[in-house]
Amino acid sequence: MDSAPTLRAMRWWDIAPLLVLEHDLFPEDAWSEGMFWSELAEPETHHYVVAEDASGTIAGYAGLAVAGGDADVQTIGVRRDLWGTGLGADLLADLLSAARAHGCGHVLLEVRVDNVRAQRLYERFGFAPLGIRRGYYQPANVDALVMRCDLSRTPVPSAAPSSAAASPDSNGAPAGG
Repeated sequence: MDSAPTLRAMRWWDIAPLLVLEHDLFPEDAWSEGMFWSELAEPETHHYVVAEDASGTIAGYAGLAVAGGDADVQTIGVRRDLWGTGLGADLLADLLSAARAHGCGHVLLEVRVDNVRAQRLYERFGFAPLGIRRGYYQPANVDALVMRCDLSRTPVPSAAPSSAAASPDSNGAPAGG
């Protein structure tokens, strides 16, 4: 039996293989290389992790931005062959832990209105619908459901025992970050 993927801080050298997964998961609105570089350049306010399988291949990734007392889930992606394994929950639990560590009271996110699977995951972690952003996902012009989690009302999630939480550290930031 294969071991579960482990979480670690995202590094700049993860960007190229991560883009392959990003384009597979989000073909119409995938992030660019520059967007990932930009996120990694701000380690004080951005928390990014990757999940690696036993072979060292990226199995998933997630990112969080912090501003003031709030945080925003920037992205979560899990390799298709690992959907339903709990990896998405592990990644989300890591982001919520990071938000708590930064003293955030709320976490916000946007999710495609047609991505019911992800919405169910977020609801399990205490996220509730706030509103709709019309045409948020381009070029497909798909609406986004805005969801919010009140961390003061949400129990600390537990990640699967086989996953190690990524330790926050700035060594993954590009030069000048």
